[in-house]
Amino acid sequence: MGFVGLGAEDYDRMYKDRELLSRIFKYFRPYRGSMAIVIIFLILNSLSNALVPIYTRSVINGLENNSGFEYLIFIIILIFILNFVAFVFNFFRQIYSAKAIGNVVLDIREAATDAVLNHDLSFFDKNPTGKIVSRINTDSDDFGRTVELTMMLISSLFIVFLLLIFMFLLNYVLTLAFILAMPLFFVLAIYFRKLARKRTLLGQRALASVNSYVKETFSGIQIAKTFRQENKVSEEFNKINKTSYKVNLRRAFVLNAIFPSLSVIQGLILTFLIYYGGSSVLSGELSAGDLFLFFQSLWLLFFPIIIIAAFWPQFQAGLAASERIFSLIDAEPAVVQEDDIIVPNFKGEIEFKNLTFRYETSKDVFENFSLKIRPKESVALVGHTGAGKSSLAKLIARFYEFQEGDILIDGISIRNFELNNYRKQIGIVPQTPFLWADTLANNVKYCCSTATKEEVQKALDQAGGADWIQDLPEGLDTNVRERGSLLSMGQRQLVVFARTLLEDPSILILDEATASVDPFTETRIQEALEKTIKDRTSIIIAHRLWTVRHVDRIIVLDHGNIVEEGNHDELIEKGGKYADLYNTYFRHQSLEYIEKVKEIT
Repeated sequence: MGFVGLGAEDYDRMYKDRELLSRIFKYFRPYRGSMAIVIIFLILNSLSNALVPIYTRSVINGLENNSGFEYLIFIIILIFILNFVAFVFNFFRQIYSAKAIGNVVLDIREAATDAVLNHDLSFFDKNPTGKIVSRINTDSDDFGRTVELTMMLISSLFIVFLLLIFMFLLNYVLTLAFILAMPLFFVLAIYFRKLARKRTLLGQRALASVNSYVKETFSGIQIAKTFRQENKVSEEFNKINKTSYKVNLRRAFVLNAIFPSLSVIQGLILTFLIYYGGSSVLSGELSAGDLFLFFQSLWLLFFPIIIIAAFWPQFQAGLAASERIFSLIDAEPAVVQEDDIIVPNFKGEIEFKNLTFRYETSKDVFENFSLKIRPKESVALVGHTGAGKSSLAKLIARFYEFQEGDILIDGISIRNFELNNYRKQIGIVPQTPFLWADTLANNVKYCCSTATKEEVQKALDQAGGADWIQDLPEGLDTNVRERGSLLSMGQRQLVVFARTLLEDPSILILDEATASVDPFTETRIQEALEKTIKDRTSIIIAHRLWTVRHVDRIIVLDHGNIVEEGNHDELIEKGGKYADLYNTYFRHQSLEYIEKVKEIT
């Protein structure tokens, strides 16, 4: 039975085991000192455990030779000390191991997060955020557990080596018989190997689907409640959750079936050795004491051998996790970077030169598009939904990569600017404001962490006034909660506007920044905007007359093409597309109404 929604992501790729192991070892190089200590403690712990049957044999031999009660007590104390020392060695091994593995998992998570942050928005359009989060968190934890299992493997190999030597000295015939039977363990392990890799990949994808759905659902919980879709959401979640349960149940079955299957082989081998060893005792070829010691050593040996045999299927689960993480890290960013030019301040000239752009799996938004904006000019982009207004803003901000043509700032291609320095000079106020669950002050100075409270207050004043802040419980230090839920939509937009102004960008873009606010807040923003756009190049995307009527030039877009341009009065007099938009969208916003709102506020 197949499961829907468990396919690989676009950036997934297959790695050879050798390639994965090489990558993993590179992450451990900075911590090779800690890993060397781990291996030393592993060896000492294994040696202490392996010596226990040797001293147990001394107890039995001492009893047979009447060595005395004192000798018996001495050996028993020695065995106790060996067990205690083994515990101490294992304790420190786990401490250093947890530290080293924890650091590697931390580094991998940081590398994965940095890789995701370097992608443009097209990456997030194609890949649900919940699935990305699942790779960074869940898969890295699975990887860490696999490395810990590898430490157990090294310890087990050393114990097996020491015990086989002791058993060989005790009775080489029984030992050889056991060695000849050992391949049965590994034949079974190889059988489970491929199953484990496949089932683990499917299980991790299923869990990522659950995480993605939960995140998306809770992000849109207000919409779900508004349209009374709680039952539908619950049913859909149960469907996805049950799929994940079934897939991971199969994964658990494969992984958990390893040890019982190996135990069956263990029982068969033990049965044969008991028969052969018992026959040797009856024939006088082997003493009962030596047979007892042999089987005691064998019991100690079985556990590490089963761990070694079970290691490969479990290890494949870890490789599957690392494969998913490395796929995320190695995914190529779509943003093209040709140089790292740093310019302190832009003059503000913007030129779209024969630009062609399309979103993934869609037709061209722009084809051979050209437009030039002068330094410190204020330009409004208007048009029907889908005309390409917001797309131009996102291309300037380098949120998406265009396919052909170029965008020039002060005559230099935007692909030649150092990206962080470039974006620092591009200020964007989006339609939907986003605030972090932090203080109001920290949200304003998100881009400038060293800004003082006075600078924060000034930015808020520039954005349209901050008198409303005194009504908050702790003023600027008030935690606005997740997504700014403590504030109204208008207040959130004022905070976002202030955040943008605090960075003092050379180019300011307002992407329908007043579309979701009330007329009174819009009045504040508009009055602030008229002051702030004077000293910088400004691009205003809007549906409202009030926002665009004072700009230097209005560009009318239709399906990615410029159909008209000019100022408000010129375009109204022309009676073309802009006049149609005015009659459709703007006419109800009469100048008398606007002036009245100004008087009220």
